[in-house]
Amino acid sequence: MSVWNPDNIKDVAESIGIASLNDDVLQGLSSDIEYRLSQVLEESLKFMRHSKRSTLSTQDIAQALRVLDVEPLYGYESTRPLRFGEASIGPGQPIFYVEDEEVDFEKLINAPLPKVPREITLTAHFLAVDGNQPTIPQNPTVADSRSQELVPKGPGANPLSAAINGADNVTVKPLVKHVLSKELQLYFSTACSAVFDENSDEYRVAALTSLRTDPGLHQLIPYFVQFIAEKVTHNLKNLFVLTQTLQLTSAMLDNKNLYLDPYVSSLIPPVLTCLIGRHLGPPGAPLASFSLRNTAATLLDSICKKYAKSSHTLKPRLGRTCLKHFLDPTKPLATNYGGIIGLQAVGGVEAVRVLILPNVKDYETLLREPLEDEGSSRQAEAEAVLTALVSALQTLEEDVIGSRNNIPDGETVNHDQQLQEKVGPLVAGRVLQMGRPKFVDALLETGAAYALRSSGAS
Repeated sequence: MSVWNPDNIKDVAESIGIASLNDDVLQGLSSDIEYRLSQVLEESLKFMRHSKRSTLSTQDIAQALRVLDVEPLYGYESTRPLRFGEASIGPGQPIFYVEDEEVDFEKLINAPLPKVPREITLTAHFLAVDGNQPTIPQNPTVADSRSQELVPKGPGANPLSAAINGADNVTVKPLVKHVLSKELQLYFSTACSAVFDENSDEYRVAALTSLRTDPGLHQLIPYFVQFIAEKVTHNLKNLFVLTQTLQLTSAMLDNKNLYLDPYVSSLIPPVLTCLIGRHLGPPGAPLASFSLRNTAATLLDSICKKYAKSSHTLKPRLGRTCLKHFLDPTKPLATNYGGIIGLQAVGGVEAVRVLILPNVKDYETLLREPLEDEGSSRQAEAEAVLTALVSALQTLEEDVIGSRNNIPDGETVNHDQQLQEKVGPLVAGRVLQMGRPKFVDALLETGAAYALRSSGAS
């Protein structure tokens, strides 16, 4: 027996043109309507309970209908109380309806009219007079114009590119709100100021030591990564700031409690900038940046050793970048120097054997002119690059098995000529001046073995 009255279904059926319905059909429809209503009520009660309320509202019914994929009832607002009226039609069940609000026409007619909207008009005003913007309502204020200038433009704009273009104080609204405790905020500001304190070595050492050992810095990792990138971008002429930035990066990498794998791709660009940047340090001091580049190469070596297993493309990408800047004749000699030591740091002996040694003879032609320029800054740079080349080639001496005794006596006379044909006269002269026959044999044996492997592969 259904609670829902079958007579209501019969009335609805007659209103749409169905004159007679079987009693079994009426009973089945009544049961289905009862089930559907109970389902809607159960879902509505769930919304009411989750809203911490004890009164069921029309909004709960509407949300329940949406959950059940039923179009909700429109025109019922839960913000105003509903007044139901009762109407009885004959001796049947009474019908309840929502009473419409009565409007007093006299009050409506006597009510004041709303304000007439202003007409659309066009007015002309001066945007600028003699280069000065007049302070009128039509023009933006000075604060608005300054903030608009600092915001990066374009779909791919970012704060680093905007900083390169001259905007130092770029404000970017974060996509996700990240809440930091006051203690972490204080630690971040204190550590950053202490690392770059030029007047106190004690503060710098204490800050770097804390960054190397503190286990509770996980929430500050993205802020330190962004801080490192901004410092390198804005201070390319300040070697102290760049050096301290590398020290800060090294301290974070040395901290065993920090998980930096997701941030390696963001830490590498600042390090590469310090390694192969075109113009680093103050102008007029070409050799000043070479120590910075050595530090960057050492840091790049530690990054590759620590994260090469988790990122299989890390070493190949870094090797291609360093090789490109090593062989590019349009780059400064300092950049070529960074490419050489970077290749050695990233790939080790194998990179020296495969990438540096076959290109030494072609590259040394770029060093002849600067080396002949006596007393110039380019000569000092070329000497440093030549020393870096010879130092990189020395790693082959320990790797190659064999010594001078393994070569027949008839071939020892031609070592000088063979070496010059292999690495060029400049590098060959430096190698022969060292008086290390095993080093010479290592270069020749490496070249012969590489040539055999290349011919066999082809």
